[in-house]
Amino acid sequence: MTIERREILPGYSISRILKGGWQLASGHGEGIERDRAVADMAAFVEAGVTSFDCADHYLGVEQMIGDFRKARPDLAAKMQIHTKYVPDWDALATLTRADTVRIIDRSLQRLGVETLDVVQFFWWNWKVEGAVEAALVLKDLQKEGKIRHIGVTNFTTPQLKQLIDAGVPVAVNQLQYSLVDHRPELAQLDDCRANGIAVVTYGHLLGGFLSADWIGKPEAGEPYANRSLRKYKLIIEDFGGWDLFQELLRALKAIGDRLGVGPGEVALRWTLDRPGIDGCIVGATSTRNLARNARVFEIALTDADRTALDAIRARRTGPEGDCYELENDRTGRHGRIMRPNQNALEDKPWPGTATPPAA
Repeated sequence: MTIERREILPGYSISRILKGGWQLASGHGEGIERDRAVADMAAFVEAGVTSFDCADHYLGVEQMIGDFRKARPDLAAKMQIHTKYVPDWDALATLTRADTVRIIDRSLQRLGVETLDVVQFFWWNWKVEGAVEAALVLKDLQKEGKIRHIGVTNFTTPQLKQLIDAGVPVAVNQLQYSLVDHRPELAQLDDCRANGIAVVTYGHLLGGFLSADWIGKPEAGEPYANRSLRKYKLIIEDFGGWDLFQELLRALKAIGDRLGVGPGEVALRWTLDRPGIDGCIVGATSTRNLARNARVFEIALTDADRTALDAIRARRTGPEGDCYELENDRTGRHGRIMRPNQNALEDKPWPGTATPPAA
C-alpha cells in the first residue's frame, strides 16, 4: 500500500492519513490494551502512516507514543507527532507562563523528544482572558527550540483571527470536518488558505458511524460504547436526523460497492479531496482497518458521485454556526459532554483500561 504524503510547511511533510490518539485515552472507552496499542504503532509507521496525533490531555497517550519511540528508535526517526496544549478550564484564570512551560516540558519528556513537531493550542473559555498571552509563550518556546510549529485546534474563526493579529505564527489548524459537518466551509477554510495555514481534519468517520454496519440499524442511543459515538451522534442529529443519515450511508455504500471499498473509505476520500485539506486524522484502536483506510489512495470519486452526495448534504438542517461554536456552549447538548479539566489528571496517569475520575 502507498500512503500519500504532503509537504504542509517548508521542509515538513506528513502522511495524509494521521493516526488519531483520542480513542486510546484512558476513559474514552473499554477494551483498550495498552501494550497491544503500543506494539500496533509499528504497523502504522511501516505502512507509511508516520504522522500521529495526540494531546497533553488524552490521558496516557503521549506516554504510549514515547514508550513506542524508545522501543523502536528505527521507526521513531520516521515519525511526526502532533500534540496539543490544552490548559484546564479551571486553571485558565490563574494560568502563568511557568504553567505553560511545565506542560510543554512534560510533553517533551513523555514523548522522549527534544523538539515537539507541532503543538496545537486550545483555550476552553474565551470569557477568561489570557489566550493570546498563552499562545505567545508558545511562540517564545518555539524560538527556544522546544516547538517546531505552532497550531490551533477547535478555534472559532474570530478566535483564530485574534491569534494571527497578535503575531502568533499559526502554521496548522486541526478542525472537525466531514460530510455531515460543513461548518469549516462557512469561513475558516478560506481564512486558512488566505493565511497560509495548513489544515488537518478529524471526525470524517463519525466515531465509527460511517460504516456499513450501521445501515438499516435502529437509531443509536445510550448507552454508547465510547465517547466518540456519543459526540458524533449529536452531530448526526443536527445534520438532519437518523433517516437522512441512513440515506447518506446508502449513497456512500453504493459508491463504495462500485469502487470495491466501504462507506467509510468513500467518506474519507471525499474529505481528502476537498480544497485546502492537507490530511485527515483517523482514530484507530488497532490495526484492524489499516489496510482498508490505505485504499482511499487507490480510488477516485467521479463528478456524479460528488453530485449525489451533495444532493443529500443540501437537505441538512445543521450543525449551525461557526467551527466549534456549539461545543463552546457548556450548557448545550454538545458542550455538556466535554471534560474540560483533564490536563491535571495527566500528572497521575492510570492503566489504559481504567475509568478516570470525574472531571
